[in-house]
Amino acid sequence: MGLDLKDPPSVANRATMNSSDFNLHPQLVADCHLLGQFKECIVLLRRNAVVPWFILVPVTDAVDLLDLPTAQLGRVMEECSKIGKFVRDHFGSPKLNFGAIGNLVPQMHLHVIGRSPDDSCWPSPVWGNLSESRDYDVNAIAEITHALDSRFGLRG
Repeated sequence: MGLDLKDPPSVANRATMNSSDFNLHPQLVADCHLLGQFKECIVLLRRNAVVPWFILVPVTDAVDLLDLPTAQLGRVMEECSKIGKFVRDHFGSPKLNFGAIGNLVPQMHLHVIGRSPDDSCWPSPVWGNLSESRDYDVNAIAEITHALDSRFGLRG
């Protein structure tokens, strides 16, 4: 099962999988479940289950995606692609939205969101338009984490 980021800070607010000096932004902690980590990115799942919305946080001090060295950028994008394929296969999402905005949360983080014509804000972007909310239950988080781990191998 994924770790709830509302766990004590020593467990959840500190990404100790790669670097003990790396902390997740408090807004990401508040909005997401921690599922684990790939080589480059911490894998989060937004608490709102209305659409499958994953957030990958590269373990770096760089602010913007295009600030990453070319090799690291390639690895980060490969991890985003893995999550995108998972969202399509696992949730049956026919469309993916991808974003690296960072205006409200300055820590680099990448959104991979499954979209469908029957979601509540289609065809508008989810940002600012997702009016309904539904939480994942503990079993759903555990199942998603297990499926990701089985397919790609998560650490953490």
